[in-house]
Amino acid sequence: MRKALRLLKVLLLAFWKTLTVSRRVAANLIFLGFLALVAFLGFGGREPRLPASAALRVAPSGLLVEQESRGVSWEDLLPEEEGAAETVVRDLVEALDLAKDDPRIRAVYLDLSRLGGGQLSKLQAVGAALERFRESKKPVIAAGDYFLQSSYFLAAHADRVYVAPLGGVFLKGYGIYRHYLHPALERLGVKVHVFRAGLYKSAAEPFERSDMSEEDRTANAALLGVLWSAYKEEVARLRRLEPAAIDDYVERFPRHLAAAGGDAAEAARAAGLVDDVRPRHAVREELLAIVGEDPAERSFRQVDVAAYLRARRAETGRDEKERPKVAVIVAQGVLVDGLPRAGRTGSAPLVQQIRRAVGDDAVRALVLRVDSPGGSALAAETVLAELERARLAGKPVIASFGSVAASGGYWIACAADEIWAAPTTVTGSIGVFGLFPSFAEGLQSLGIRNDGVGTTRLADALNPSRPLNPHAAEALRLLVERSYAAFLERVGRSRGLSDEQLRRVAEGRVWSGRHAQENGLVDRLGGIEEAVAAAARRAGLETYAVDYLEPPLSSKEKILRELRERWAGRDLARGLARLLLPGELLQPGIEGFLGLLFKDPRGIHAYCLACEGID
Repeated sequence: MRKALRLLKVLLLAFWKTLTVSRRVAANLIFLGFLALVAFLGFGGREPRLPASAALRVAPSGLLVEQESRGVSWEDLLPEEEGAAETVVRDLVEALDLAKDDPRIRAVYLDLSRLGGGQLSKLQAVGAALERFRESKKPVIAAGDYFLQSSYFLAAHADRVYVAPLGGVFLKGYGIYRHYLHPALERLGVKVHVFRAGLYKSAAEPFERSDMSEEDRTANAALLGVLWSAYKEEVARLRRLEPAAIDDYVERFPRHLAAAGGDAAEAARAAGLVDDVRPRHAVREELLAIVGEDPAERSFRQVDVAAYLRARRAETGRDEKERPKVAVIVAQGVLVDGLPRAGRTGSAPLVQQIRRAVGDDAVRALVLRVDSPGGSALAAETVLAELERARLAGKPVIASFGSVAASGGYWIACAADEIWAAPTTVTGSIGVFGLFPSFAEGLQSLGIRNDGVGTTRLADALNPSRPLNPHAAEALRLLVERSYAAFLERVGRSRGLSDEQLRRVAEGRVWSGRHAQENGLVDRLGGIEEAVAAAARRAGLETYAVDYLEPPLSSKEKILRELRERWAGRDLARGLARLLLPGELLQPGIEGFLGLLFKDPRGIHAYCLACEGID
């Protein structure tokens, strides 16, 4: 019996050792496979080639952005529907402009099924590139199961728009709706003390009201009217309709559906929004006739934007190191003091990029591309001071506004020689605010009372467990008023506005780019290309390279970016991602408006809440 037990023990130990060795071997093989893949990316396969005839597949995923708002991670190698995808507008524009004169690209296929949305000025930039491509007389075909407002705007720029049976076009207009928390805060015993400068500065309204103020309602209605008019006028022009027909389709959508027997696809066709109702296989056959078949994929020959750009850049092989440069620095997202979290812009990286541009003799001018609703007033002042130093160093600075350049986003632009904006840019919101929450009443209702002793009258200042200290309240009020005065001084000095003119355009009012130009807050209307050209003119450049400066990537992020560009969407990359990506990294983070309140050391903010809430 003992011999049998000893034998069993020996066998179990041998099995366990074998299992351990096998596990280590498997892990090492996976690791070696990954290293081999990285080596391939680093040293091989760097000459992508394009077919002699293909369609450029433009398939934006997620939100349209000026610049990637987060670091590269293993999540980016997952299928697109599993990650928080973004598409950089300038990549789409560059690909379309290159494809226009490329004889190998016979058509553009717009696949908008994964487009998560985009602010109007970004959609207009891509739409303008599509129109330039159409000048080549090569077709642009848009097809989808259904189109929402953002995706339809791009689809309308196609020569032919097809929607699938049981699909449709769903437009709704623009609106600003938000939750007002004051009644709930009162019930919870939470008192939010608000300090604001600017009659129309509404960023703190959700904490002190139960509804939208009339001032905010009036300003928002005017802004939304400009955006919706621009949307429907462009769609109507492209589809050869009257703008009133777009309004009618939205306002009387149930009637249009009823007239089509409840068939949304047929309702869209009858309204002139699409050319035909076609299933996917019929669209595929049309493209096969234009560009030919890819036998390996059993579909029409196609190349996506990332692969196309990589191939074209490899073909040109131009070394622009010796050419003078116009540097573009992007300020995107909420502006915070110091280092940012994902999706935000920190003053520290922006200052670093500006100094890098100033220290580079090849950089002759700077373009600050702003796509931000603002944030920390201190961060805005820090960036503005660094841009002023760049101008003193002899480098022209041009500000170019994206979809949003409001409050702190406008503040930093006050250092520029010129300000450019799109007609539909949301800008202005010249005002500041501060707020402080006190939980003392709520805690007392639960039987919790905060008490103690301090050495001065400010010892309990800004302790949310206690009522707001009156001395601290007075200090906050003075800080807000001083920050607003500084903001007005920066705007008045930059724009040459009198006190009366300043009062008319400030007070927290939000303006469209066109109205901002009429009121002296913007010099010219145009996109990033026009702003770069203006910077080059000021620097006296006829030929130049455009260099987009970004925060430096770590070695890991560089490898992952290579993997994503070469292998994203392929089974090998997906498998590696699933093997190596910790599960907790797949959980989405929760960041909201309250998070920025702790990123300005003084708690003073130049932020436009309405600018991010347009939907």
